[in-house]
Amino acid sequence: MSDHDNEGTMDLQSVSDPVEDEASAPPAIVPGDGGDSSGGRPRPKWLVPVIAAFVAAVVAVAGLVGWRVFESHRHDAALDSCSRAVKAVQGKTSSGRMAQYREAAGIKADQVKDAKTVLAMARSVKDAEGLKRQTVQCKASMSTADLNAEAGKARRIDSRFAVVAKSAQAVLVSRDAKVLDDAKTALDGKKGEASKLLADSDGKVADNATRDGLQKAIDQAGQVRSGKAKAYQDAADALQAAIDQVNASVQAKSQADQQAAAQAAQAQAAQQAAPSNNSRGGYTPSYRPSVNRGGGGGGYTPAPAPAAPSAPQGGGGSGIDWDQWVQDHQTPSQCHAGGSCPIG
Repeated sequence: MSDHDNEGTMDLQSVSDPVEDEASAPPAIVPGDGGDSSGGRPRPKWLVPVIAAFVAAVVAVAGLVGWRVFESHRHDAALDSCSRAVKAVQGKTSSGRMAQYREAAGIKADQVKDAKTVLAMARSVKDAEGLKRQTVQCKASMSTADLNAEAGKARRIDSRFAVVAKSAQAVLVSRDAKVLDDAKTALDGKKGEASKLLADSDGKVADNATRDGLQKAIDQAGQVRSGKAKAYQDAADALQAAIDQVNASVQAKSQADQQAAAQAAQAQAAQQAAPSNNSRGGYTPSYRPSVNRGGGGGGYTPAPAPAAPSAPQGGGGSGIDWDQWVQDHQTPSQCHAGGSCPIG
């Protein structure tokens, strides 16, 4: 049994020895022709160029892909920049903004508080090449260079219309300031007119309530404090309405007074033109009754009768009917109850 163990030990040792010798041996040198010392199959000569070409192709494809990615990024950036520039221009050249610019451009120097704003507006409109909307477009189908060109054009237009917008705002503010000053001045003048009318119309109106309304309008106008011209214009309109009512009342009283005076004059003239109650047949007697102070009968002393015409000196007939003459010149007061009427 021990012999077998020794034999086995010797065999393992004999097997392990060559392994150790092989591990400790120096590496074999491969010949330059692709062969090896062990006698394997040599590498083909075309393999190295193919590998090099493959590597170059991979590098080229990678470079192309990278360039395409970079160019796509540049195109997207240019499209975004152009779109934002166009949007800014559209905001400054919208229909509402253009209407505002035209309104400001139509304002004259005498309509604003500061005439320099009108000159600045005219220059800005000229620099913008007129108040017209210019076409700027950005499309994804456009090249990067074209997109950049359109973006630059949009920025120039935006810059010019930014000046127009600022100038237009200055003109409108100056216009509103002048309108406010004019409204204040007009209201002050109207208050002076109303105060004078209130004093002059005392006792000259048909309805004194109109003067009370004018006083109230004057008080309200003096309390106006606002930065808006409309507040002063409304107060001036209220004053004018009150003034018109007082003037109408003054005119109504004046007409009524004139009519009353005319009626009084007509009544007086009619009274003066009426005939006397003592007249008869257009003849007014020349006698005047008098009281008999002697206590006797009678009651009045008659006035002397008209003298009869003298008879002609020649003794001839005069042609006068004396009885008729006596009847024509007798008066009732001279006749007695018996019917006789004394003469003289």
